[in-house]
Amino acid sequence: MLGSLSLLAATPFAFRSFSPSPNNNRFLSSAINHQIAKQLATESGRGSQKLLRRHVFPVYRRVSYGSPISAVMTDDSSTVTTSEEDTQNIGILDIDSALRQFKDHFQYRIKKYVDQKNLFENYEGGLEEFAKGYLRFGFNREEDGIVYREWAPPAQEAQVVGDFNGWDGSNHKMEKNEFGVWSIKIPDSEGNPAIPHNSRVKFRFKHGDGVWVDRMPAWIKYATVDPTRFGAPYDGVHWDPPPSERYEFKYPRPPKPKAPRIYEAHVGMSSSEPRINSYREFADDVLPRIQANNYNTVQLMAVMEHSYYASFGYHVTNFFSVSSRSGTPEDLKYLIDKAHSLGLRVLMDVVHSHASNNVTDGLNGFDVGQSSQESYFHTGERGYHKLWDSRLFNYGNWEVLRFLLSNLRWWLEEFKFDGFRFDGVTSMLYHHHGINMPFTGDYNEYFSDATDVDAVVYLMLANSLINSILPDATVIAEDVSGMPGLGRPVSEGGIGFDYRLAMAIPDKWIDYLKNKNDEEWSMTDLSCSLTNRRYTEKCISYAESHDQSIVGDKTIAFFLMDKEMYSGMSCLTDASPTIDRGIALHKMIHFITMALGGEGYLNFMGNEFGHPEWIDFPREGNGWSYEKCRRQWTLVDTDHLRYKFMNAFDRAMNALDDKFSFLSSTKQIVSCTDEENKVIVFERGDLVFVFNFHSENTYDGYKVGCDLPGKYRVALDSDAWEFGGHGRVGHDVDHFTSPEGIPGVPETNFNNRPNSFKVLSPARTCVVYYKVDESVEETNGINVISVSETLEMDASKQKNAEESAILILPRLIMEIKKIHKKLMIVTQPVSMRNCKKMEQSRKILKNQQLLC
Repeated sequence: MLGSLSLLAATPFAFRSFSPSPNNNRFLSSAINHQIAKQLATESGRGSQKLLRRHVFPVYRRVSYGSPISAVMTDDSSTVTTSEEDTQNIGILDIDSALRQFKDHFQYRIKKYVDQKNLFENYEGGLEEFAKGYLRFGFNREEDGIVYREWAPPAQEAQVVGDFNGWDGSNHKMEKNEFGVWSIKIPDSEGNPAIPHNSRVKFRFKHGDGVWVDRMPAWIKYATVDPTRFGAPYDGVHWDPPPSERYEFKYPRPPKPKAPRIYEAHVGMSSSEPRINSYREFADDVLPRIQANNYNTVQLMAVMEHSYYASFGYHVTNFFSVSSRSGTPEDLKYLIDKAHSLGLRVLMDVVHSHASNNVTDGLNGFDVGQSSQESYFHTGERGYHKLWDSRLFNYGNWEVLRFLLSNLRWWLEEFKFDGFRFDGVTSMLYHHHGINMPFTGDYNEYFSDATDVDAVVYLMLANSLINSILPDATVIAEDVSGMPGLGRPVSEGGIGFDYRLAMAIPDKWIDYLKNKNDEEWSMTDLSCSLTNRRYTEKCISYAESHDQSIVGDKTIAFFLMDKEMYSGMSCLTDASPTIDRGIALHKMIHFITMALGGEGYLNFMGNEFGHPEWIDFPREGNGWSYEKCRRQWTLVDTDHLRYKFMNAFDRAMNALDDKFSFLSSTKQIVSCTDEENKVIVFERGDLVFVFNFHSENTYDGYKVGCDLPGKYRVALDSDAWEFGGHGRVGHDVDHFTSPEGIPGVPETNFNNRPNSFKVLSPARTCVVYYKVDESVEETNGINVISVSETLEMDASKQKNAEESAILILPRLIMEIKKIHKKLMIVTQPVSMRNCKKMEQSRKILKNQQLLC
């Protein structure tokens, strides 16, 4: 997120020991300040584990709206409690015994979660029914008319105004019920809706001072702004297109991948032109690029409406509205359906950690003298984030829970998103919001009176809801603190996310690139940083996201090559030492992050080919320019520029996971961190990875350990010509293993590995080796991944870059023959047929004067 919290993240190991808290019940001191859900019937004889499992996916009954329950649950007369026996068996404590000292904390939040779900069942028909608030609130068709409902307890009077009544609400006054919900039914006129589709509407109410104000309806499904007026407020738009204009989904959701390879994208800045791009243009022009590079998931930023474009979508004003800058709700549906047709899942970057401080066009506009019980937000300092200049939700409020949980269901069901990336989770988890909090990894930092249990329970409810609606959903948390249990199921007492972002990894790379020369790079430190994640809790690794691309910072490519990216990227001249080093390290940094850093991988739009400039949104300081708020796709599409090499390697490393599924493998063993020679060797799945970070030394016959005996060959080589390398590694070489030490006695083995083989490891390269399945006859590399095959396949997918997708060897055939008379194609011995194919391609390109 823009302006992320403390970057000194620590993600502790699950079984690390810390000094016990002096008072494990300290967190209870804040409980008095929470509106605790009333206690429910005792279920004697059941442990917490059984209790939780029973409440993850309950069977709900339907009830009508207007159940007798208040917004903050203060009038319920139930007095029975959940017995202590119910909360003894908490699964997460069996996974990490160091958490047992905080058993009271887990029991407390589990009880709040279960109690809240029981209240939903008793008064709303269950969690899933409760999360259908958008069918009741806002504008909805009901029995030959439009019914509008809005929760605004402190309002003295209320009206609905808009284009349909000339902005005069005197004939459209609303009525208030005992729960602070205002409503009105507007009958159809001569068979037509009284409020036409795509017309402007607002909620007008009188607050306690007797002043009338106009506000955006909180549940509005579309919002627009007058483009001719500078700084104009947004207007709510009644979005109810006729059937002929509604987009109908044609394609099913793709199955959940074993490991997500995520392409983080911002639709608005995805054009190569200095303007705001549209959903349909992104779908037609950018999605094929993402598919061609073998990603399986797209993560869309800035989907929810935000009045300030430069907030990157994080200061949300209208939570149920598609950002109108890039098109209509139907256009976004087209994008998602197009992604599904290409086999791409789509995640939404959802912001429930805070809301825009805007009054006239944001949710904050309802906060006129309310108490915390009558507002979406906390009052006073607790309701304001001083660093983000935004409002903070009151997660203990009944109607706030309805609003946020319904918001999740809305995006899943109406737009067919496949999951979410929750932004700013650290801010939600703690009352201090992570501000000036370094998080050392001491468990006492996570379970104390600093923990916002209401927010924790909301996230548990959110994940339970998402998984009940869409069991194959992918849900990711942006958390810099390393909260234990964040990535464990709710049924175990965890918070329920599938993955957390490994936010410490990009900070490590920034530190190295800014502050260390190549000789100071520590293989042990890098390896520890990449593998430092909690046991059984999955992570999404990334070397750089949008956070590392904004103005004031630099992308990895810019850190490595800086101004030479403007003058030294042509293949028509020899690469300078800076460019040669930069491209080599760019590939290595991204690949080792992917291969060692987590169970999924993320890349931000453009970084796959080393986009040369930062992102600078239009603002007063740059004359409201879009020049640096776009992606220059022509750089990677131009065949004589070196950007294509980084893009090709990005495509190949994703294809490697597609073939070997190493990201989803639980087998991850770092066998060597050679500080003297600057080499890291590790196994992921059954692949063996060799990274040589030395700036000069090439090692011939470097010994690497492995698990399985047999014959190994190159699966991927960053030094191949296709990736802008020097072609020093032979891909047709068979590497046979030798046994090491005494079988079954690791300490007698080589680097604790029972087998080994020797490789050629050039400076600044990474090479991956796969074990040849000798039981199956290999013909033209059937059982391995081939870069040439990958690129030929991609060329058919990438409509706008067909010629650039055909990467050939940038040397003459005579030069290639000198290297064992073989083409340097990853993992595939080159047959004479392939040589002839490549020679024909070379002649064609030479005639076009595109030869590097």
